[in-house]
Amino acid sequence: MKAIGFKTSLPIENQESFIEFETSKPIPGERDLLVKIDAISVNPVDFKIRQSGAKDTVLETPKIIGWDAAGIVQAVGEKVTLFEVGDLVYYAGDITKPGSNAEYQIIDERIVGRKPTSLNSQEAATIPLTALTAWEILFDRIRISAEKDKGKSILIIGGAGGVGSIAIQLAKKIAGLTVIATASRPETIDWCKKQGADYVVDHKDLVSSVREAGFENVDFILDFVDTNGYWDIMVELIKPQGHIASITGSSDPVVLNKLKSKSASFSWEFMYTRSMYQTEDMIEQHHILNKIADLLDEGVLKTTLNVTLKGFTAENLKKAHELLESGKMIGKIAIKF
Repeated sequence: MKAIGFKTSLPIENQESFIEFETSKPIPGERDLLVKIDAISVNPVDFKIRQSGAKDTVLETPKIIGWDAAGIVQAVGEKVTLFEVGDLVYYAGDITKPGSNAEYQIIDERIVGRKPTSLNSQEAATIPLTALTAWEILFDRIRISAEKDKGKSILIIGGAGGVGSIAIQLAKKIAGLTVIATASRPETIDWCKKQGADYVVDHKDLVSSVREAGFENVDFILDFVDTNGYWDIMVELIKPQGHIASITGSSDPVVLNKLKSKSASFSWEFMYTRSMYQTEDMIEQHHILNKIADLLDEGVLKTTLNVTLKGFTAENLKKAHELLESGKMIGKIAIKF
């Protein structure tokens, strides 16, 4: 089968930053599906791993990355119960295994969902990683519920990005929250409003912008940009007994002590935790993806696809990574095979 990977970490403009090669079609294990991929999506995790996954070394076999795909089940392992050959599926994958930048991929059925029938493959491929991340951060980490939290305020830092775009929709349409999203360019402000944000504020002067919008403090904050870069701002804006959650990580320790007087909480979200550690509730991602598919098919949620490249080539992967590395990408980018 054809695959695209890299042997060493190089700048994306380098000719060898991605290389096309032939490799054996993988064989599914007991609970695995063999999926023939029809479309993939590219996320910031892709370029971060490309930049660091083979630094100062040259791999003997190219590393295949990619963690968003839609396709058709070609074969199943002997203990698979959730899917059959011929099923259309979508998923975000497992960061510990070869990724979706290939014609075929094996994937544990417990982290796979049925493809939304209302979306084409490239629209569907943009959804899994960002939707799982947004769903988990809202409903598993902060444990927001529409019953007890409806009408409360949430600040989403990075509203026009892939995760921010779907998080706005989930926070507004499923949790019933008052959504404040950050953006600064006219096109990103417009995008956030189209996703359902009630207010769009300028991340360059966030405290003043939030307060000018009428909020002294907010109940919840989601950070999709830079934990430590926004830490003091988030500490100032969070309500007493509020909750902050982040996906971005930090090379420096986060000063949690600054939250003490407010008795505020802080959580990390890492979408790969369940698959990486084979947690007892790993199948929850299967259920979440199916819920998301239903919401998309019902028209409650909408795709966040904004750019489509046609053709599974190294050049198109390079273009996708260049767009993401620019920091100006709005919504999601997909590659149709």
